[in-house]
Amino acid sequence: MASSSTFSIILGILQATIFLISIARTVTIADPSPLESEAIAMVESGWWSNYSNNASERCQWPGISCNTAGSITKINISDVPNIEVGDRFGKLNFTSFPNLVLLDLSDRPLGGKIPHQIGNLSALKQLDLSFCGLSGELPPSLGNLTQLEYLDISYNYNINGSIPPQLGNLVNLVSLNLSGTSLSGSIPPFLGLLTNLRHLLLDRNQFDDGNNTIPQNLWNLRGLETLSLSGCGIVGPIPSALGQLLNLKSLILWANKINGSIPSAVGFLSNLTYFDVYDNRLFGSIPFSLYQLTNLETLYLGNNQLEGSIPQNIEKLMNIKVLSITNTSITGHIPLALCRLTKLEYINLHENQISGSIPSCIGKLFNLRILYLDSNLFEGLIPEEIGNLANLTSLSLSQNKLSGSIPSCIGNLSNLHTLDLDSNLLKGPIPAEIGRLFHLSNLNLSFNQLSGSVPILSATKLRIIDAGNNCNKISPDPFEGNSRLSPYMCPSPVTNKAKSSTILYYLKIFLPIAIFFAFSILGYFLFSRFKLKNNRVGAQPTRNGDLCSIWNYDGKIAYEDIVAATEDFDFRYCIGVGGYGSVYRAQLPCGKVVALKKLHRLEAENPAFDKSFRNEIKFLTEIRHRSIVKLHGFCLHRRSMFLIYEYMENGSLFCNLRDEVEAVEMDWTKRVEIIKGIAHALSYLHYDCSPPIVHRDISSNNVLLNSSFEAFVADFGTAKMLDLESSNQTMIVGTCGYVAPELAYTLVVTEKCDVYSFGVVALETLMGKHPEELLSWLSSPTSLVNMRLIDVLDNRLPLPTSQLVAQNLVRIATLAFACLNPQPKSRPTMKEVCEELVCGQTSLGVPLRMISLLQLVNCEKHIGGKTGTCNV
Repeated sequence: MASSSTFSIILGILQATIFLISIARTVTIADPSPLESEAIAMVESGWWSNYSNNASERCQWPGISCNTAGSITKINISDVPNIEVGDRFGKLNFTSFPNLVLLDLSDRPLGGKIPHQIGNLSALKQLDLSFCGLSGELPPSLGNLTQLEYLDISYNYNINGSIPPQLGNLVNLVSLNLSGTSLSGSIPPFLGLLTNLRHLLLDRNQFDDGNNTIPQNLWNLRGLETLSLSGCGIVGPIPSALGQLLNLKSLILWANKINGSIPSAVGFLSNLTYFDVYDNRLFGSIPFSLYQLTNLETLYLGNNQLEGSIPQNIEKLMNIKVLSITNTSITGHIPLALCRLTKLEYINLHENQISGSIPSCIGKLFNLRILYLDSNLFEGLIPEEIGNLANLTSLSLSQNKLSGSIPSCIGNLSNLHTLDLDSNLLKGPIPAEIGRLFHLSNLNLSFNQLSGSVPILSATKLRIIDAGNNCNKISPDPFEGNSRLSPYMCPSPVTNKAKSSTILYYLKIFLPIAIFFAFSILGYFLFSRFKLKNNRVGAQPTRNGDLCSIWNYDGKIAYEDIVAATEDFDFRYCIGVGGYGSVYRAQLPCGKVVALKKLHRLEAENPAFDKSFRNEIKFLTEIRHRSIVKLHGFCLHRRSMFLIYEYMENGSLFCNLRDEVEAVEMDWTKRVEIIKGIAHALSYLHYDCSPPIVHRDISSNNVLLNSSFEAFVADFGTAKMLDLESSNQTMIVGTCGYVAPELAYTLVVTEKCDVYSFGVVALETLMGKHPEELLSWLSSPTSLVNMRLIDVLDNRLPLPTSQLVAQNLVRIATLAFACLNPQPKSRPTMKEVCEELVCGQTSLGVPLRMISLLQLVNCEKHIGGKTGTCNV
């Protein structure tokens, strides 16, 4: 009986054990481990199906970071190619990632709504869903992410509804960016409870319920550094409680309906660097306390109803760079104290009621680039000292009561793009010196009392139109309304009298050339031809000057064909005018189309231009590179000198960047190749030529593009061979805006001068315009911290969708900043630049849209194999 009882007990224990094991197995199957759960969620999402479905390798998948235990901590696929999330966004099981601290899907075309399950990421600290094409309302479950520090859902234009009150639970938020959505309602007061906020950006929303004021408790965010509420439909005044935000650096409130006066409490914001209340309904005078902000760099007060005058104590704004008070009712005079603000780069006082004279001391603001004083009540003369502003690119003094003559010193402003002096009382002739302003693209001298004749303008950027009968005019007419001014000369229709005059003119020029050329230079060219035969087998000149198959040194033969091909250098064949010559398009008898660079008649007699011309021949006959323009031949004569080049169908890089159609056709891939071509050409000149050659005038005007937008470096008139045993001291040459700064005080030319110019052209190609403002900011790199690379890229092109193209743009921008280092020895060599362009690996650790210019400037020290490649 006992043994039977014992057996029954053992049997019961055995059955219980089996039962418990089966339960354990059931639990194990039903509830996998956290790591297995992550693996299942990753595979089921389908996000990485183009890469792998082997979940055991998930920590090696692109965009994935894991901790030491193998649990996923970061998902960042913002710039990872071949991951097509799209409508799979909601298929990721967000409950399976207990250790995920970063989720960055920015710049991915997700579409659809933000899934409610995203609120299950309890450990998440950074969520970036910007530029994702999302729609619908913000899910209240976002309020469950209580560890969140950075939330960015900006520029999802179809996000609508109101800001859910659950976001008030995110007490750890440091940065909240909801800009560029379609959120409505009002700015919720609970945002004032997020006391850890440093950056609050709600720009360009639809917070316009008729009573949308700035919540009072927003001023309790004592740690706030950035408050940007532009374009939010805000009404009511700016409360004085603003003065409590003692850490505030940027206050941006433009394009609202804010009324009342600017509170004097703004003077308490001693750290403020950026203050923008443009386009509101503010009235009253500018408080004196505003002028006590000694750290202020940018001030926009325009398009309001402000009154009063600019006080003398404006001189306390010692760091101000941008001063814009436009379209208000400001009166009084410009205080002399303004001239003490030597960091000023931009002054815009357009459309006010400021009177008196323009103070001559304004000529001391040597950093000034923009000066707009138009539509005021200024009287008196234009001060001569304005000619000292060598960096000035735009000058507008129109619609005032200025009198006297236009000072000739304006011709010293070689960087000037815009000159508006219209609608004044100016008298006398237009100074010939204005004709030297080669970069002018906007000129307006209309409706004055000018007299005399219009000088010859060398500017190539003025808008030229065909007025018929081979007549070209500037449009709009910059000289109308000056009744005593001779009209701008335009070639009139050809009459018999004009024909005979033209024939007589060309006989005077070309008959002496032909005679003198035939008898005086014949021996020289016969010798040259003999030398050519020795060096080039089979190169025989032909009667028609066939430049297709041979290099023709016979100036007389080439001259006859070219005169015929251009109809005596008729203006119709002219495709460009430079500082000392014109460029013509000519089709030779063989069918070959070439470009002719012909010296102006007077310049041909100038020894300096003659030397430059022969210099170009010397270099181009000795160097050969696929990215350097090819010289087919030349003609040398005291009064008729020209070079014969390979014809470039698309003209200069400069013109293409400023043409709206051509600029769009030059996509990012083409622009990358253009920059690479320039770099390889310069590397060849510096390292494959003996002795090395420095071009000295690298600019977008001297980079030509063929029909495929391939780049060719041209214009070697100022090139110089480096003497390795001398100081290479020289006079300053080159195009303003591209010349290396050290030449101004050393006069010593090195290959690093070309490196600097290359950096300018590289940035110009990326930006679509000359980077003049950006160059000025490089002296204070911290000003670039809030500027992103995408903010300066040419906005006529869409942002690149290819990861490879994005990497190339970052690499080029980084190299460009390295080349612009003010210390020549710290710049990379062109060989190092080429190596980086070919072999460099720029890993985008953050999305392209998040890369700041300061990061790129800081990365430049990694160029040239010194510390390895910089990852941004």
